[in-house]
Amino acid sequence: MIDLPITNMPDCTPGFPGVSFGLSCEGFPVARVGDHAFAMLPGHSGRHYLATGWKIGRPLPEWRRGDFYGHCGELADEAAFSAHVLEQAEHQREIQALGRRNTAPHVHTPWGSAQHSTTYAEGIEFHSTASHGGFRLSADRNRIVHPLLRADDGFYEEDCAWAAVALTFPELFTSFEKRCASETLKDWEPDAWEAIFATVLAHGESHVKDRRAFKLEHASDWIVISALRSDHHPGMTEVIATRAGRRDHGGEERRFLVPSPEYEAGRFGYVIDEARHAAYDGPSSFASWKGRTAA
Repeated sequence: MIDLPITNMPDCTPGFPGVSFGLSCEGFPVARVGDHAFAMLPGHSGRHYLATGWKIGRPLPEWRRGDFYGHCGELADEAAFSAHVLEQAEHQREIQALGRRNTAPHVHTPWGSAQHSTTYAEGIEFHSTASHGGFRLSADRNRIVHPLLRADDGFYEEDCAWAAVALTFPELFTSFEKRCASETLKDWEPDAWEAIFATVLAHGESHVKDRRAFKLEHASDWIVISALRSDHHPGMTEVIATRAGRRDHGGEERRFLVPSPEYEAGRFGYVIDEARHAAYDGPSSFASWKGRTAA
C-alpha cells in the first residue's frame, strides 16, 4: 500500500464531464474517464507506473489492483497521473466531436480479415484484425501522403506507420493523437521528419538517431548482451559482452564482473569500462559457459 496525498484530486473535475478521481481500497490513486479506468500503481525502487482498466462496475473506493492490467509507462508523481487522466478525458471528448463512424468490416488487410472497421473520412478507414490493425487509404488519399512516408499499397500499420496518416490529415485526429504521431515519427522516422520539416533533431528527440549515435560512439567497445547475478561472487553481476554489442554468434565473446548496484542495461546496452571491469575467466553462472575453457 502506498501513501500518496490526493488533496489536489477532487472527486469530479469541472470542465471534464465523466472524470472522477479517488483512492482505491488498497490506497493507490485511481481515476475514471467514462468507461476507461486508470491507476497509479507502485513499481520497483519507489517508482510508480500507469495501468488501465475497462468498465469497472464498482465505486472507485472499491477498486483493486486486480482490476487493472498493462504497464503504460512510468509516472513521475501524482501530478503526472492527474495530467494524463485529464489528457485522456480531452482526447475522448475530441473523438466524439470528430464523428468517426463504425462500419461493417469488409476488407482483407495485410494483417488478415478486418473484424472491426472505423471510417474517419471518405477514403480513410481504420481496420482491426485478430492480430493487428492499421489504416487503409484510398488511392486519392494516399497520393497526398509525403513520398518519404507513403506506403505503396495504402496500408499503414498501427504501431508506427499510422503516424504518417495523422501527419497528413491532422484535422481528423485528436490533440493527443497528433502529439503521439509527432513523437512516433521523430523516434522511428527521423530522416523523413528532418527532411519534411527542414530541421535537425537533437539528442534525446529520436530513438533511432540516438541509437545510431550510440553505435558509432561505441563501435569498438565491449557492450553487454547478457547478464545475471553471479552465484560465485556475491554482489556482482556476471555479463557476456561483444564488440559493439553484436549478436551474430560469430564474434568473440568475453565475460566481465560488474558490481550489481551499478549495472543497468540502459537504452542501448551497458558499456564495459575496461579500466574498471576486468575480463573474467572464472566459474560461470551461465549454463552456456559451464565447461567451456577460457578464450
